[in-house]
Amino acid sequence: MPGHGTINYVELPSRDLAATRRFFEQAFGWRFVEYGPEYLAIEGAGLDGGFYASSLAARSEAGSALVVLYSDALEQTLAGVVEAGGEVIKPIFEFPGGRRFHFLAPGGSEFAVWSEPAA
Repeated sequence: MPGHGTINYVELPSRDLAATRRFFEQAFGWRFVEYGPEYLAIEGAGLDGGFYASSLAARSEAGSALVVLYSDALEQTLAGVVEAGGEVIKPIFEFPGGRRFHFLAPGGSEFAVWSEPAA
C-alpha cells in the first residue's frame, strides 16, 4: 500500500502513444498496459504512471515538471535514446550532483537522464 502523502503515480502527455510505447520499450525496457486507445499505463519504470493521448507535451521551458531517469552508463543510454528515435535537446553536461542530458520522446514530451559524476 502506498505511504500517505507520497508520490504514487505520474501521468504524462503524448502526441503519439504508439511511438511513445515503442520508444520506451526499446530505449529503457519499460512495459505497458493499454487502457483503451488513449491511455498506456507504465510498468517496470521505477514509479507507477502512464501516458495519455494529448495534443500537448510536457516541456520544462514551459514550466512543466521534468521526469529524470537514472543511468549507470550515461553515454550508452544516450546512444540508446537516439537509436530508439529520441531527440537530444541538451547534450551531456555536468551539474553539481553528476552529469545528465535532456531529450524529447517521440510523443513530444521532455525527459532527462542523469548519472554519477565522471570518475
